[in-house]
Amino acid sequence: MPIKKPNFIVIVADDLGFTDLSAFGGEIDTPNLNKLAQNGLRFTDFHTASACSPTRSMLFSGTDNHIAGLGQMAEFARNFPELFGGKQGYEGSLNFRVAALPEILNDNGYYTFQSGKWHLGLTEKYWPSKRGFEKTFTLLPGAGNHFKYFPKEANSNKSISFMQPLFQENDSELDPHEDIPEDYYSSNYFTEKFLKFYNDDVQRKDRPFFGCLTYTAPHWPFQAPPEVIAKYDNVYNDGPVELRKRRLDNAIKLGLVPENVEPHKLTTQRDKTWDELSDDEKRTESKIMQIYAAMVDIMDQNIGLLIKDLEAKDELDNTFILFMSDNGAEGMLMEALPVHNEKFEVNIKKFFNNSYDNLGAKDSFSWYSDLWAQAATAPSSMYKMWTTEGGIRCPLIVHYPDLVKQPSSINDQFLTVMDILPTILDIANIEQPKDVFQNRKIVKVKGKSFKTYLSEGDESGLVHDENNVTGWELFSQQAIRKGEYKALFIPRPLGPHKWQLFNLKTDPGEIYDLAESEKDKLDELLQHWTEYVAETGLVECTDSFYDFFSAHYDPKLIE
Repeated sequence: MPIKKPNFIVIVADDLGFTDLSAFGGEIDTPNLNKLAQNGLRFTDFHTASACSPTRSMLFSGTDNHIAGLGQMAEFARNFPELFGGKQGYEGSLNFRVAALPEILNDNGYYTFQSGKWHLGLTEKYWPSKRGFEKTFTLLPGAGNHFKYFPKEANSNKSISFMQPLFQENDSELDPHEDIPEDYYSSNYFTEKFLKFYNDDVQRKDRPFFGCLTYTAPHWPFQAPPEVIAKYDNVYNDGPVELRKRRLDNAIKLGLVPENVEPHKLTTQRDKTWDELSDDEKRTESKIMQIYAAMVDIMDQNIGLLIKDLEAKDELDNTFILFMSDNGAEGMLMEALPVHNEKFEVNIKKFFNNSYDNLGAKDSFSWYSDLWAQAATAPSSMYKMWTTEGGIRCPLIVHYPDLVKQPSSINDQFLTVMDILPTILDIANIEQPKDVFQNRKIVKVKGKSFKTYLSEGDESGLVHDENNVTGWELFSQQAIRKGEYKALFIPRPLGPHKWQLFNLKTDPGEIYDLAESEKDKLDELLQHWTEYVAETGLVECTDSFYDFFSAHYDPKLIE
């Protein structure tokens, strides 16, 4: 009897925090992901980009986002056409310099399908159906309403430009008002479509499969059915600081975080800290966090449906399942960036109802504060959009009984999202394309396979040894890491506007700057930074770029 080829499922959560899941120390009810973790591996040093579309470009290309087309998020880069316009690597979409993972797998006999968020190009040329997926249901932009609520412009049949719902299915653009069902809820519907594609035996034709399920949960706007929100009544009444302490304690008990770790100090952009809020304000903030928890809960319920289908077809053990978040918890974008400025606020007031009783409904639009975000990223510093660890260190679960030698183990291997493509190809016994793919020149994959580690555990050694160098940059926040050392540049007004140096092994909170005491190490890393810029074609930013933030960011320290 021939050996069955492995199947692959990649599940991506949107803005999920490091300690949100019960398997990572959180209080949110996520039994299905916990089941995958208990029978698989949890990684505590897995790194992404600091924002969603750059991470997705790295996932599908196996290389750096500045090479794959998302050197900056398209929504942000358009504010600086003189800086990024026309630059290679800054196309704002997954470019054709890379061979996309579904393209490679499909060319090698795999049935490929995708359901959920894309965020790698809005125009048809860049749709997932043009990059190797045979079956697709996709929300093309980076965010959208979770329920069917797509208000229209006055005297027009068009949806408002703000949060425009752009869907495509199997190479066709959809009318969100006509083609999306009334009972649409993003996580439920994405899973329903995914399972429909998975169970399409006629299209599959007994081939192994690669499925990508990319949720928009728990990205804002926070919306969920009231009965699931009610499940978390009174859970968050003591606020984000206490939640942070509880989660950190749980993560330490689980072995995910070192004992006696010193977490980074809290800061906030809000006018008031939790203790300064009125009782009504605290009540509102607590409910918003309940809605967030409900969104994560519902995502987990849907993953449970997927596991059930895999078990029914006796394909669970032969399917490599990888679950990840695309970046750290969201705590900055809504208030700090003028991308969402007065027009954004006007649209919220005009089209949405954020009264307390309506929070979580289809016509509400809420998000949580940076303090709740830091409850999810502790002990790391900050959150999404920062190249500090809180923005780029994310939960990763790998479940594959046919290969994993030491299930239920927790590992501090340094991995990046770029490692996923070479790992999947290695497990599938497919050679990485080199130089030319589908009659076009392509760049080399940067990531490394961790297949051997999965099969041999600690005996296989490090996936990335102490000489490995990895760089990050978005919004002019820069970082370069080699081994346990990381050099970090946070520009004004967000940071000190100078290079800092941290030892992540002894100081995971990035608290103690070693730039003066270990100057030789910093100089070494800065030389690597120069090489990284040359290798990737990274566009370094100007003073006008930094000024973009200045009027919108004034944090205060929370002792």
